Formats: sequence, structure tokens, C-alpha cells
Amino acid sequence: MKKSVPIVDMHCDVLYKMQRDSSLDFIQGPGLDVTMNRLQEGNVALQTFAIFLSEKLGTPRFEHVFRQIEIYNLLTAQESHPLRLRPLRWKEDAQELRTNIGQAGGSIWSLLSLEGVDGLEGNLSYLDLMYKQGVRFIGVTWNYANWAADGILEERNGGFTNKGRELIRRCKEIGLILDVSHLSEAGFWELADTTERSFIASHSNARAVCPHPRNLTDEQIRTIIALNGRMGMTFVPWFVKEQGEVSQTDLLKHIEHVCSLGGANHIMFGSDFDGIHQWIQGLEHPGKYTDLVELLQKHYPETLVRQFMYDNMLTFLCENLGDKP
Repeated sequence: MKKSVPIVDMHCDVLYKMQRDSSLDFIQGPGLDVTMNRLQEGNVALQTFAIFLSEKLGTPRFEHVFRQIEIYNLLTAQESHPLRLRPLRWKEDAQELRTNIGQAGGSIWSLLSLEGVDGLEGNLSYLDLMYKQGVRFIGVTWNYANWAADGILEERNGGFTNKGRELIRRCKEIGLILDVSHLSEAGFWELADTTERSFIASHSNARAVCPHPRNLTDEQIRTIIALNGRMGMTFVPWFVKEQGEVSQTDLLKHIEHVCSLGGANHIMFGSDFDGIHQWIQGLEHPGKYTDLVELLQKHYPETLVRQFMYDNMLTFLCENLGDKP
């Protein structure tokens, strides 16, 4: 019999899809991996929605960022489902969720993140505006270079620009948490060497298991652990396995490897649903999280499964979010 375990998922791209196609129905789809019905089906307690500006939107502009924030606000205001998305912004919200998680009839909470600062157009005052709108995590780059830093697929592998270093300082002042998924290795090490704060990799796997450049090296993983950060196991098939059909069992190899490096208390999940066009077999949408939980329960103690699925990240949020004003 399956034991119900709540889920925290730190990355999906619903907002980008809905910006491009306003006809998409968030309650039940079709056309979306993540819907309210599937979040409920998979027992997802907290879903993070990324603001992502694809090149398909044209030149990155802050108006695109703000449009996705508007879409998010519309999702949290919907009343056509028994459950509503409840925005999580403050340490007190995270503490409430952690205290009440798993209770029948509980809310589905939601977080906002930014994937790549391209759309801020180099204007750091936009950081303050986004924070006021509920954004709590900032991924500095997507795969390539922008005004702040190089991405992981930028051939020169540069670090932060002078303006990017100002970004790091301003995020610290405001309370925005940095996300190193997609950041170049040089940028990763520059941040690790200069920051005094924990950071996360919202959706990256282990390069020792699958040698994709978007995955993290053992040294990077150990550094995240040492800084008491978090690493989100992601469901992008080509980040899980080099070739062939990818199964949930293949994902376990990444979890086990991070555990072998001492990261059992630092693992979380960042599915990247709605940012992918191929899926792990049996993990096509958040409604399938219950199957992943069942598989994990065959290999790990229940307490550790709960840490992976929600408590590692909720502990991080309780420690790193700002106090409610």
C-alpha cells in the first residue's frame, strides 16, 4: 500500500507556456504537465513556478517578466477548484506549511522564481520590485551569457561581470536567494568563494552519473553541501541518462550518488515539468510523484524519503526566507 508523502517541487515552466498560449487551462490541461488536478493527485504541497523568458518571446524585456508575474497572480486567485494556490513568501509561511503539512484539506502552496536575469535589462531596481511581487529565488543565467554572467553552455566559461557582482550584493541585501542551475562553472566558483549565504541548484543532477554539462560535478555538490544549500533532482531525461529510455530507477542513481557525497540532508526535487518535451517513463507529470515515492520507500527509510520529498527544502526555507513585515 502506498504511503502518502507530501511533495515540494522547486521548478516548473508553466508560466512561460501560459504566456505563449493564453488558452491553456491550469486546472486540468490539456497542454500542460502541471495542473491543479495533477498537483492534488501527486500530493504536491508546494510548487515553485519559474519566470522564464525564452528566445521565442523575442528580446528579453522586463515587461515579459511582469507579464508572467501577472499570470501567476491570476493562478493564485482562481476559485474554480476545491483547492487554491497559496503564495509562500515569508519564513512564517514556510513554518506554517512545515507544521501542517500532510493534513487533510491543506492548501497547495506556491513560490515564484526567476530563471535568468536577462529580462531585468541590467536594472537592479527591478530586483526590489520582483521581491515585492513575491519572487524569492533568482537563477542568474539560462544556458548562455547575459549582462550578469555566463551560462553553462557559453564556450568561454566566464564568471560574473561587474554588474553581476552588484547583482549578488543586492540580492543579499534584499533577501533573494541565488540559484546556480544553468550558471557557468566559473560563475559557480566565483559565487561560492564570495558568498556568505546558502544557495541552491534548483534543477540539476550529478555529472558523475550522467556527464551532461548541466549536471554538477562532485566538487560542486560537496560545496553546496558545505554551504548548507540544496540540490534539486530533475526529471530532464538527458540529465538522468545519456542514451536510451529513462526510468525512475535511473533517477535513483543520482540520488544515491549525492547521498554518497554526504548530501542526504540537501536533496530536493526540481522536476522541470513544462520545460521539457520528453519525460522519464512513469514521471510524465506531477500526478506520478506517488509512484516515485513508492519506489523510494523500497530503497530508503521513511524518514529519509520524507526529507528528500519535502523536509530538506522546507527546513531551508524556514532558515533562509525573510520575516513577514
